Amino acid sequence: MTSGPVGDGTGTSGRAGGPAASGPAGGEPGAPGPAGGGAGEPGGQGVSERRLHPFTPLRRAWVPIAATVGVLAQQGDRAARWVADLSTLLRLVTLVGVVLMFGVYGFLSWWFTHYAVTDTELRIRTGLLFRRTAHIRLDRLQAVDVTRPLLARLTGVASLRLDVIGTEEKDQLAFLGEQEAVALRAELLARAAGFAPEEAVRLGEAPQRELLRVTPRELAVSLALSLGVWAALAGGIVAPFAVWWFSSSPWVAVATLLPMLGAVWAGTVGRFLTEYDWRVAESPDGLRLDHGMLDRAHETVPPGRVQTVRIVEPLLWRRSDRVRVELAVAGSKNEVLVPVASRAAAYAVIARVLPGVDLAGLSFSGSPDTGSRWVVPVWWKGYALAVSPEVFAARHGRLCRRTEIVPHAKVQSVRFTQGPWARARGVADVQVDTGANGTVTARLREASAAARLLHEQAARSHTSRATARPDRWMTGSGPEA
Repeated sequence: MTSGPVGDGTGTSGRAGGPAASGPAGGEPGAPGPAGGGAGEPGGQGVSERRLHPFTPLRRAWVPIAATVGVLAQQGDRAARWVADLSTLLRLVTLVGVVLMFGVYGFLSWWFTHYAVTDTELRIRTGLLFRRTAHIRLDRLQAVDVTRPLLARLTGVASLRLDVIGTEEKDQLAFLGEQEAVALRAELLARAAGFAPEEAVRLGEAPQRELLRVTPRELAVSLALSLGVWAALAGGIVAPFAVWWFSSSPWVAVATLLPMLGAVWAGTVGRFLTEYDWRVAESPDGLRLDHGMLDRAHETVPPGRVQTVRIVEPLLWRRSDRVRVELAVAGSKNEVLVPVASRAAAYAVIARVLPGVDLAGLSFSGSPDTGSRWVVPVWWKGYALAVSPEVFAARHGRLCRRTEIVPHAKVQSVRFTQGPWARARGVADVQVDTGANGTVTARLREASAAARLLHEQAARSHTSRATARPDRWMTGSGPEA
């Protein structure tokens, strides 16, 4: 195996000099807490700390309540006998005491949680006995998402999730008033772009222009034409009966059925609820995704952080030329860009993520007949490769065709791999690694051509990385105010 490093493959956040569209910040400020900041912290002097929405204690109290219910359910008959032995008065007193205890827990956890925005960071302080302070540098923010779970939507609050470069889990502010969450999101993105604090507050939410909307009917039809959905349904029905038949135990069948039902739900109804009313809009701070029936999510695809674009074409979608677009974003778990759309509409959205790339102009060459058919019988015809001045694209799959596209500037390393059987048949694989801990593989290339591709791709990636412009917040060709 041969490899060569070609760069770090990640986008960079810079400071912008250009203005964003003006508009009122809106929102209601949270209740001010004690002044934050200390000596030696930039921007820490005179910064007012704020609390979360008063609804937050109710939300946090449900965590220990759910844990208690789970423990009681686990005890089963023992818990039922213990409750039956208590008098009615003791049951009532116990219930009131538990509710009060959990209510006090939720109130104290809310009371001792504060956040503040300084010139350089978002600071979140939590904890009563064990204090924890999270310092989130504004220049490391790559996305700020607003989510509205069903109960939160009914009470007019929202959660703010912060995607920070170099961290696996997102920090979260839950909950804020809806207007306050939107205003704080706009302020954080403007600060991340390099605007002064006063200017960031004044700018408000950046304008946006809708690029695509997936109707519920389109989504439902796409799911009905997905072989994976039908396979999940068939597995969920057949597997429990098969287990019951061989084990002769209904409890084993039930134990098998529950996780199968979870998988079927996630791939069918759960997917429909998540991707319901999917909207893609363009804004100076990136592409904005709004979706969800019960839990409404407002996510951002940050500029320059997309490492790989994947175009998925299920077998039954090809007749109507429909595709699904997925993403690999460095440091983020946002994976879907377009759940289903016509090829032309999907390519128009991808053009905003990969500017200057002509997807329709990519010319794919398949794997060679001699050698490939012996290494991967039947399925070898699904492998193909295209290389343009801007991207490296590899295709695989026959029933469900997947095309993975990597900009040369996002490639971290290139590898040549060849097993003993492939070596005997004169073929090899070329793999490119990206900043999203992903790998895109051009499979079953002629060995000498793969060796040339290794060195040419390393040179292309190095050159593209050196000449790539830095990605900046709020400086893209977004919609005009």
